[in-house]
Amino acid sequence: MTIKVLLVDDERLIRAGLAAIINAEPDLAVVGEAADGAEVPDAVARLHPDVVLMDVRMPRLDGIQATRHLLSALPEPPRIIVVTTFENDEYVYEALKAGAHGFLLKRTRPEEIMQAIRLVAGGDSLLFPAAIRALAAEYGASGGRGAPWHGRLTEREADVLRLMAKGHSNAEIAGELFVSPQTVKTHVGNILAKLQARDRTQAVILAYETAFITPA
Repeated sequence: MTIKVLLVDDERLIRAGLAAIINAEPDLAVVGEAADGAEVPDAVARLHPDVVLMDVRMPRLDGIQATRHLLSALPEPPRIIVVTTFENDEYVYEALKAGAHGFLLKRTRPEEIMQAIRLVAGGDSLLFPAAIRALAAEYGASGGRGAPWHGRLTEREADVLRLMAKGHSNAEIAGELFVSPQTVKTHVGNILAKLQARDRTQAVILAYETAFITPA
């Protein structure tokens, strides 16, 4: 099965470079391009991509607003990876809060970009613990605010969320807590439901935002 990719970036050279490396892969295909976030809804409606590589800084409609629109307007939106020049970027943090499934730097090696597309298309998130912790420390300080869901997490769910924030996979969490991967999967599902988070990345962002986990 071919993974269909939509490229969104206001720089033609960036789009051309990404298209060249993506189309060289037998299981990946660029089905369309957009030069601004304002073009994204129509492109998604026409092309039905599995994954959108979304630049965060664009002149008319940025990647944050485009991400919010797709995730709120569509019952089955594509998976979204935001692409940025700078890792410590408030735009990236806001895009992750909005529900993007991860981010990549424009200097990321081609093989890592391909791996990221496949990972996200398969339903996982790109979770970079150190980067998200740094972003949360810079832009997400909550001043100690809590959230109603804090008291609804069981002790084991709280343990799982903290390990998620460290970037552990379900298998790694299972090994750490001496439970089965299926049990961890159930805990993760319960955590996402209680936090009303779309995925692991958004759950970790919310945990930092509400001081459940401190970024220091």
